[in-house]
Amino acid sequence: MITASQTGLKKNRMDWILFFSVLALITMGTLAISSSVAVLPSHFRIIRTHFIAVPLGFMAFAAVWSLNYQIFQDQWQFVYGAVLLMLVGVLIFGVIDKGSRSWYHLPFFSVQPSEFARVGLILVLANYLDKKITKIREFQVVLGALMLSMPVFFLLIKQPDFSAILLTLPVVLIMLFAAGANIFHLSIILGYSFISALFPILWTVITLNPELLDSPLVGYFFHLSDFGWSALTFVFGVGAAAYLLWVLSVKLYSNISGVFFGGAALVLILGFFSGVMVKNQMRYYQQKRLEVFLSPESDPKGAGYNLLQARIAIGSGGVLGKGIFSGTQSRLGFVPERHTDFILAVVGEEMGFWGTMLVMGFYVLILGRIRICAKLARDRFGYLVNCGIFGMFMVYFCINFGMLLGLSPVAGVPLPLLSYGGSNLVATLISLGLVQSVYARRYALV
Repeated sequence: MITASQTGLKKNRMDWILFFSVLALITMGTLAISSSVAVLPSHFRIIRTHFIAVPLGFMAFAAVWSLNYQIFQDQWQFVYGAVLLMLVGVLIFGVIDKGSRSWYHLPFFSVQPSEFARVGLILVLANYLDKKITKIREFQVVLGALMLSMPVFFLLIKQPDFSAILLTLPVVLIMLFAAGANIFHLSIILGYSFISALFPILWTVITLNPELLDSPLVGYFFHLSDFGWSALTFVFGVGAAAYLLWVLSVKLYSNISGVFFGGAALVLILGFFSGVMVKNQMRYYQQKRLEVFLSPESDPKGAGYNLLQARIAIGSGGVLGKGIFSGTQSRLGFVPERHTDFILAVVGEEMGFWGTMLVMGFYVLILGRIRICAKLARDRFGYLVNCGIFGMFMVYFCINFGMLLGLSPVAGVPLPLLSYGGSNLVATLISLGLVQSVYARRYALV
């Protein structure tokens, strides 16, 4: 184990490059939020909540940084219990906002527990994978990680909060990959996830193009979501097809095991059931978001309005932007949700292309520093925690920039450190406090 004296390096307890990158993004975000809500009737409440969240977030950051991160491994049961308790509690005591029961309403602000649950799940999975590292190539270890995650996913579906699932599932897979899980096992999970998402997407495509129902085959597929006799015949058909393919492979003297065909059929059937559940749990506005992703121009004055106006705002900013507090598209209300989901549109309009590139640069720098902190971790638990937080930031980054480029659906996901959202800001700073705690204790004697 390496000590600071052996390396001859100064024992900096803070990664200052990471810290100042975070500070720069929060500063840019505060300016963008202040500008975007200036003309809103609720601007005072939004600004007040933001300025409450910033010091609370930094206090949480400092508290976690000062703690030895290994305490969370020792007390992982309490972390996991707290995660489940928060998510169960919000289904009972939470308030409904935009069709989802995802918030605790407090006197001066609201709290979204899914933001903190994601960080807690990273800690729990890091402990599990660290303890099972010698058997990480075995499928039951991967299955165990999924079983730990499933209660969290189930409670998120019950809200329903599909955006949180969209953010959390890739983080779980990234942590499994970083721990050294078998690529084939991860491919099975990816295949299941892909099929679960593909069925609702295909059903939405048919909804947008009703003329396709003239085909009997398309009509049969569309009614699978009703979960009637057609669904039962589909399940039996998949099983029969897998069996016939296995028999055929045996006759051709193939060495492919029957487990492969049975497993493929099981993944397809489970993916189908999950797709039906997702479709039935989706709220109207979530369905419209998916439709807009598939066809942004299909409803330019309705569900597609946000995305189209956000792109207009970014384009109008040009290279240098219109100046802080001078954006017309955002300040005059043409871009809805501009202080949360579409904060990048405000940055693009007021700070221009260079401002957007600066934001992107800071995020890339943060990702790079988290990666370096992971490599410097003194133990595997710290390494895996940083890998999970790296994955979380990367998914946030990809979804937000992907939304504006039309590469991902509008998911109602804030851009950490930049968008308005007290829960997200505090949870993000807690996660970065964990990164700094790992960095501060990277040497054996620190």
